[in-house]
Amino acid sequence: MDADLIYAFRVMRLPLLDAGGSQIGRIQDVVAIPGRPATALDPAIAPRVVGFVADSQRRRIFVNANRVAEINGDGARLNSWDVDLNPFKPRSGEILIGTDLIDRRVGDESVSDVALQSHHDARSRWWVISKVRLARKSSLRRRPSYRLVDYDEVPELFDAQTEMQAEAARLRQVHPAEVAAIVRALPVDKRRQLAEAMEDERLADVLEELPESEQVRLVEQLDRDRLVGVFDEMELDDLADLLGEMAPADQERMIEVMDDDDADVIRQLLSYEEGTAGGLMTPEVIILGPDSTVAEALAHVRDPHWVVSIATQVFVTQAPYKAPTGKLLGVVHVQKLLREPPNMELGQLLADDPIVAADSSDRAVAEMLASYDLLAIAVVDDAERLLGAVTVDDVIDRMLGVGWRTHHGFGQASSKVGS
Repeated sequence: MDADLIYAFRVMRLPLLDAGGSQIGRIQDVVAIPGRPATALDPAIAPRVVGFVADSQRRRIFVNANRVAEINGDGARLNSWDVDLNPFKPRSGEILIGTDLIDRRVGDESVSDVALQSHHDARSRWWVISKVRLARKSSLRRRPSYRLVDYDEVPELFDAQTEMQAEAARLRQVHPAEVAAIVRALPVDKRRQLAEAMEDERLADVLEELPESEQVRLVEQLDRDRLVGVFDEMELDDLADLLGEMAPADQERMIEVMDDDDADVIRQLLSYEEGTAGGLMTPEVIILGPDSTVAEALAHVRDPHWVVSIATQVFVTQAPYKAPTGKLLGVVHVQKLLREPPNMELGQLLADDPIVAADSSDRAVAEMLASYDLLAIAVVDDAERLLGAVTVDDVIDRMLGVGWRTHHGFGQASSKVGS
């Protein structure tokens, strides 16, 4: 396939592969959302691919685009082994390229294919609609003639259907903290409309930047299918903080939409007292065994989905390697990994960093992080099994107190949406 342009018609015949390269399904369609035309103040935003419809285990499922590591001639390869098998249900404003665009008439021509262009940054890869191939049939020719045009030359194919879909497109490249400030400035009904127009990953990022009380008001308005997608994109500790603001009955209603493993983790996080290391920690950290090598550790660290404070160290434990693990043996920091040969085993590189108990106070955790200049500190149980880690950013959030997000610098951001 062309390194720059990937044609949707070909993508829609590719195998869906897990992270190890084994086929688990086949791509059937490509799901996109509208972009936004250029204005006097803002450049144009191209329509963006948010996911793929795939046939897997005799089900028609949705695969979020941020779960796809790459697309090439072998197939669309996921960056993990997890696959959501819930049936695909199209949402308002979404465009199915195969269903809605291929063969659609544009004047005296028709859409024969759509070209996707890959983009990436330090954390993720995504695809936008770049060009459209149009076909024209003539009574004088046996075969149709084709021409390739930029997506903005056929705006009728990609127009946002509502003001809020256009606004969601405009805000796609804005930092989530700034978007959160804009959301807070909107009336309640427009907040809901903007949330509905955002893709799952984007909404999850914005929710994590809002005070928990405002997160609750937005989440309570989402239907079950949307909750599944958004919760799947949220960090588990942030999700636990959100649910902690709800009444027990509402908590259970939200937990019911999660898969069993995530639900068990959330219930455990909710069981810890507020103001303790257990209430602050995230169970989602990099965990490997002492026989794992530097090369394996660096491969995990390179995963763009880890936040910086988590990706700076690898926790080394005895089996099992998912919290709660076997006994914590130590920590290997990224700087150490970069200085050692790829085949060196982690068990030979352990740093004896401090640890905290789940019932340690958040003040004690903050003092430990500051004293040892750490970005994260391990939380263990009485048997020194790793339960998770508290990161410095979560400690800062706690120390700033409730409501700090409503008056920090981004609070001055203004929205272009009418009130």
